[in-house]
Amino acid sequence: EIYGSATYEDLVQYIDRLSREWGFTYKIVQTNHEGTIIDFLHEAIDHYQGIVINPGAYTHYSYAIHDAIKAIQIPTVEVHLSDITKRESFRAVSVIAPACVTQFYGEHFKSYYRAIKYLLEVTNV
Repeated sequence: EIYGSATYEDLVQYIDRLSREWGFTYKIVQTNHEGTIIDFLHEAIDHYQGIVINPGAYTHYSYAIHDAIKAIQIPTVEVHLSDITKRESFRAVSVIAPACVTQFYGEHFKSYYRAIKYLLEVTNV
């Protein structure tokens, strides 16, 4: 299996548990619409110290999301449950990654764990 058997709700519960254990607040935005992602990124400027983004298929072609991340100058980490470098050739390249401070992928929920831990360390939250 590429993504494992865990559900989206399992991921939300996992992040919530990390939030309680590590003492950070968060907001999850889940959407299938590129414009909604871009709007959220622009609105994040005065509200968030770091962003974890799993851009899904937008990873491979959304220069609009790339540009929005660059514009807001909030440390942003790209995550993926699967290892995008070991999938189809069109999935191996991320156009989002150059706008992000780092990437974690291929470790299922641990990708999120590592991304959040990284942001907490670099933002001193």
